[in-house]
Amino acid sequence: MTNDFLFADDDVSSEETDSNTQEAPHWRVLVADDEPDVHRITRMVLTGFQFDGRRVELVSAYSGEEAKQIMAENEDIAMALLDVVMEEDHAGLEVARYIREDLRNRYTRIVLRTGQPGQAPEQEVIRTYDINDYKDKTELTTTKLNTLMYATLRSYRDICTLNEHRKGLERVIRASAEVFSAGEISGFASAVLSQVTNLLGLQQTALYCSSSSRYDKLHISDKRFRVLAATGEMQEFSDMESFDSIPDYIRDGFEQAMQQQSSQYYENYYIGYFASERGSESLLYVKYHREPSALDKQLLEIYATNVAITYENLLMREDILETQRELVYMLGEAVERRSQETGAHVKRVAKISQLLALAYGLSAEEAELVKLASPLHDIGKVAIPDLILNKPGKHTAEEWAIMKTHAGIGQEILEKSERKILKLGAIIAGQHHERWDGSGYPNGLQGEQIHIAGRITALADVFDALGSKRCYKEPWPLAEIVTLIRSESGKHFDPQLVELLLADIDEFAAIRQQFPD
Repeated sequence: MTNDFLFADDDVSSEETDSNTQEAPHWRVLVADDEPDVHRITRMVLTGFQFDGRRVELVSAYSGEEAKQIMAENEDIAMALLDVVMEEDHAGLEVARYIREDLRNRYTRIVLRTGQPGQAPEQEVIRTYDINDYKDKTELTTTKLNTLMYATLRSYRDICTLNEHRKGLERVIRASAEVFSAGEISGFASAVLSQVTNLLGLQQTALYCSSSSRYDKLHISDKRFRVLAATGEMQEFSDMESFDSIPDYIRDGFEQAMQQQSSQYYENYYIGYFASERGSESLLYVKYHREPSALDKQLLEIYATNVAITYENLLMREDILETQRELVYMLGEAVERRSQETGAHVKRVAKISQLLALAYGLSAEEAELVKLASPLHDIGKVAIPDLILNKPGKHTAEEWAIMKTHAGIGQEILEKSERKILKLGAIIAGQHHERWDGSGYPNGLQGEQIHIAGRITALADVFDALGSKRCYKEPWPLAEIVTLIRSESGKHFDPQLVELLLADIDEFAAIRQQFPD
């Protein structure tokens, strides 16, 4: 069958090419037809064709099976021009079904071409198969093929853009969850920064930073900044807190933006300036290869404003957490001072407990929680009379019975709270005098019946108390402390924790120098 009727001559030419533009990736188009002339003429007609600054690369297949193989091996086929009748009467239809159903490819635009319209009626094919267009080969003049290419590639481009935006939003959502769980802004800012540069077609070179206050009129070199996110060439400046090393033109741009308190657009980069109601100011540097549109600029402003607000919210959250930590230490220290002991004891117990928790295999988050909760281990002593609490000699049986109630009282005080630190503090307060062999108090728990945080704090408390001066004793030498701890392994203390402590005894002993009485 001759194909001379294909692409009848007309006066329409393809889009002009700017020879000065950098070669962009080609649009890959699959041409599946069992007649070589169709491939030759299609190539001839599309010579020089461009869409959105990109040329077309034609990939040829001469059978349905070959078309399937090409589609299976290439995920970047923008458009598939399929002949209906090839090695079989419905080979093209089978390829269309294979692309959509077997490969689950919803992006490639599929156009069926046929020289025998009666073989596969248009309405039935359009209704049955997930294709984007159906053409009689006699319809496809040069003009109409060019029109088809523009419309189809435009559709493919827009679908890919939407998919990239969807993926970007998914990354932002995941990053946001990580930020608010870990309390760190860097992952969130980096993800959003990357997404915005992709979204706007900008270069992957950007820097985002924030300072604490805009009300003190300091020079940029005197202000304290924190780099929240950096990409591309700017990555070397991540986590910096000064701008001494950044390029001069960026420093000058930041200085001008701060002086004018407004964003600045330059020939090939943008400096964003954003100030919050609380007084902090944020700066954004983004490099671009084309002037951003009005929409691009609006997105940049929205991005930086949202990240600045998120950063401030995280700072507020950190302030709350820090206040909570300080209150826990203050409560622990208040109890220790009432016992005529120094507040440094609770800090040492907290640090020793954290190191033991990490050595035991708890996660960093779990170890941090043990560290924060352990200072509350003796909170129940607030209910013990001074005469008993600070008695220098040995307690009577009645006095000792009263003294032991501090464990249960501490648990009762703290367990009413739903806060994680206080809930764990309740467990530690109630169990730090339980013993591995079951001879402890108040409940005679044994072995792993004792919560790991209780076991850790028990060992940390005794280890530090033995090395500390008390109203009833002088501090013990480290060698004697080690001897006692080793002798109580499997009796008072969890044997595994004892091994971990003694294996790195110098590091644990050094904590006393960090927090001396």
